[in-house]
Amino acid sequence: MKVLSLLQPWASLVKEEVKHIETRSWKTKYRGELYIHASMRKVTKKDDRVNTLVDLLEDKEFTYGHIIAKCNLVDCIYMDDEYVANIEEDKIESICGIYSLGRYAWILENIEMLETPIQAKGQLSIWNYIPSIHNS
Repeated sequence: MKVLSLLQPWASLVKEEVKHIETRSWKTKYRGELYIHASMRKVTKKDDRVNTLVDLLEDKEFTYGHIIAKCNLVDCIYMDDEYVANIEEDKIESICGIYSLGRYAWILENIEMLETPIQAKGQLSIWNYIPSIHNS
């Protein structure tokens, strides 16, 4: 399965369907089912932006090092001036990402929280999760 690692609170923002666009400096041609992994790396809560994002969440207890949600990546849009101007109208979405000229908006749909998070070590870019098989 294809997975994308995000830092917290961004991973939880996707999991709770607050965030439907992931912003990246790079484009992808991949479309399809995508799992969201909450990275082990922690962002300081002293950052005012992080505190604002945490306030948007119902569950303020974060999971780290686990795949926590799945969704469909349906599009990857180059951010031109018009796109950046239009996204500013969506106050919630606009504070959940970095919207600036030359970046890419990954459009996420059909987001579902996993009932049982899957422990996994994250990676950069889109990566493949392969469950390990333990023989008794």
